[in-house]
Amino acid sequence: MKSRNSRSVDLAATASGWTFLTNHTHILVVLAKDPSARIRDLADEVGITQRAVQRILAELTEEGILKVRKEGRRNTYTINRRARLRHPLESRHTIGELLDLLG
Repeated sequence: MKSRNSRSVDLAATASGWTFLTNHTHILVVLAKDPSARIRDLADEVGITQRAVQRILAELTEEGILKVRKEGRRNTYTINRRARLRHPLESRHTIGELLDLLG
């Protein structure tokens, strides 16, 4: 039986190794559903390494897209839904609009 992580990777591989959304977006989609998801859970769900998740979380936090609150030994993430998408082609739209579309 395959693990959840290998299943995610296999799904991505069937699309010639690329997807329409970035791993940053995938992380946000998971956190929108479960704001206290662990790094291990994010990695399994998205199909990337825990180190890659840590890097993405740091980047999203630096950009002001995520706010991290420590609750005991766990983190809870709040998404800044008003943040604008970064690429000029999409910059008139917000993170919240994207998450609403994907949710």
